Amino acid sequence: MRYFLILFLFFTYSVFSQKEDVNTLPPNSLASPKATVNTFLINLQEDEFHPELAAKTLNPEYIKGKDAKLIITQLKQVLDGAGILIDIDEIPENPNYADSTDKQRYYLAEFEFPQIYLVKSDGKWYFSKKTINKTPELHQQVYPFGTDKLMNILPKMGTQKFLGLHAWQYISILILIVICVLIHKILSWFFDLVIYQLLKNKGYGNIAPNYIMPVAKPFSLLIIVAIVIILIPVLQLPITFNHYFILLLSALLPLFGTMMAYKLVDILGEYMLKKAAQTETTMDDQIVPIVKRILKIFVIIIGFLYILNNLRFDITALLAGISIGGLAFALAAQDTIKNFFGSLMILFDKPFQIGDWVTAGDIDGTVEEVGFRSTRVRTFRNSLITVPNGKLADMAVDNHGLRKYRRFSTTITITYDTPPHLIEAFTEGLKNIVEEHPKTWKEFYNIYFNNMSAYSLDIMFYIFFDVPTWGEELKYKEEILLSIMKLARQLGINFAFPTQTLHMENFPGQPSLSPEYQEKNQVTEKLKNFFPPSNPK
Repeated sequence: MRYFLILFLFFTYSVFSQKEDVNTLPPNSLASPKATVNTFLINLQEDEFHPELAAKTLNPEYIKGKDAKLIITQLKQVLDGAGILIDIDEIPENPNYADSTDKQRYYLAEFEFPQIYLVKSDGKWYFSKKTINKTPELHQQVYPFGTDKLMNILPKMGTQKFLGLHAWQYISILILIVICVLIHKILSWFFDLVIYQLLKNKGYGNIAPNYIMPVAKPFSLLIIVAIVIILIPVLQLPITFNHYFILLLSALLPLFGTMMAYKLVDILGEYMLKKAAQTETTMDDQIVPIVKRILKIFVIIIGFLYILNNLRFDITALLAGISIGGLAFALAAQDTIKNFFGSLMILFDKPFQIGDWVTAGDIDGTVEEVGFRSTRVRTFRNSLITVPNGKLADMAVDNHGLRKYRRFSTTITITYDTPPHLIEAFTEGLKNIVEEHPKTWKEFYNIYFNNMSAYSLDIMFYIFFDVPTWGEELKYKEEILLSIMKLARQLGINFAFPTQTLHMENFPGQPSLSPEYQEKNQVTEKLKNFFPPSNPK
């Protein structure tokens, strides 16, 4: 239906089509830029076609050995095919006109074709040497793939006009619409049947409707618009309509390209998510959505600039304005920018990942999310702390999640009445507990009777767990403590706790508790018996 709407627009506009705007100046005058352009245009009208007179606008000094009529005709076809609308009244009539650089030079379409301009020579205004030399190249650019040859064939199909257009133009428009419909149908068939069935047979049937098919429509429209842009100059439509229609097509081309690239970012994001799922780190899973968002913003900005450029806006001035505005914005949003770069540092340096237990200053908890501006940490009170990434990047972060082994250190206190052989047996049993447990680090641990405190005998218990998470650490710590209590009960070991014992040295009717110490010679003899003599060498 939309193709018939386009055809209707062609017919509607053809009613209002009119001859190209020319002035009533002398037809062969070259006295000023306006007079030269008028001579060029008025002698190349369809009903007043005199290329030999129009060729007088070419500097004779630079057309020696060249076909001047062919060059001037190609130049007119370049301007018409590109939809360059020339307003003769805006062209300067001053014979001594000079541009902003104080050169006697006038550009006919500076934005689209800076190679086409007039210069003053010997008191007359001519098309420049560069224009003459570049015209064949520009002609191939506007009429690529040899489409210019069609202009020599199609007009011979009829010369009668109806509603401002020739019969061959109506036929060509109809053929162009049929070509666009066929291409659309072929591409739809290709994506619907070939691509979809291929993916379905490979086991990716869910990918086609969610990712491939959304790209198919803008891709199809992109191809159709590109074909119309190539063929529309050949139709030689009225210049006013051609100007605005080509302007519209030039804007649609980057628009559909942007839509297609935007959808392709979704496919790329899905691929990156699958790759991130294959890695051990969870930070990749957080980076992918951010990268995907950045790529989409980038695609939209680039597409918007291309659309403006194809609509013939001066984006250089726009970019300059954005640069100045961006500087002012940067000064006003220093903290935001600092947080953004802090986010980049966190994402690329990877000091922690999602799920890690971190400590940074007063912050102590588990990382839940890393965003553009801030990082969210779930504390052990179940509250949520939002920390600006700029601040977090400047802090010393203790990442408990990156510990290879998790330390467990405690002191086991037993009573003073425990005999030495029982202490030795108990410490040996503690070492066996560590050796037999599957999640303890066997290469390094310290279990020793190492202190006699005020109310207990102290055994140092210093080990490491080979576990990745805090939850597992707590689980296996419980298993170790329960094993210690079972071993103590098995051996008859009593755990000590802070106590005070009151001794009554003398009590009526009872033996005295005051100690009686041995004589010196008795003590010396017992000391010799405790330390056996060493073997002589």
